[in-house]
Amino acid sequence: MENVRAISDMERRVVHDRSVVERITDRISDATGSMSFVVLHTVAFGAWISMNMRKAWSFDPYPFTLLNLAVSLEAIVLTSIVLMAQNRMARQADKRAHLDLQVNLLAEQELTAILRMVHALCQHTGMPVGLTDERLAHLLKDTDIERLAGALDHHLPMETGSPPEQRIIATDTSE
Repeated sequence: MENVRAISDMERRVVHDRSVVERITDRISDATGSMSFVVLHTVAFGAWISMNMRKAWSFDPYPFTLLNLAVSLEAIVLTSIVLMAQNRMARQADKRAHLDLQVNLLAEQELTAILRMVHALCQHTGMPVGLTDERLAHLLKDTDIERLAGALDHHLPMETGSPPEQRIIATDTSE
């Protein structure tokens, strides 16, 4: 329960500590990503086009240059706003990924320490371990994070267009 509280406090701080610009971009991104935004624009564009098809009320005749200008400017501004919101969300995701990595590394260190203690108890009591000596020796060692990261860099392609068989990650890093 303490972990849940810590995570929810962290999330609350992230939401609370947003700047005014971040709050505005979040609200605009939320509004423009809704179906009501699409419906409103469809109705507005339909009304604009139908009004300007009549000679009496036409203020932006075909090919609707003013409408094209307005839509283009809106697209530029909305794209920038959405990208700003996505960048902030990506920074949050990176922070969460780093936190997750730290927790996983601590858990790995704790598990290695527990395995060493259990192994020492088994040796002390003369109880058989049940793993091959080579595998046990590998598990009792501290994980070399640099070597593991190097193995991932070697086995994971950077381009997304590479064949699937090149995307296979080797699970044994004891090379």
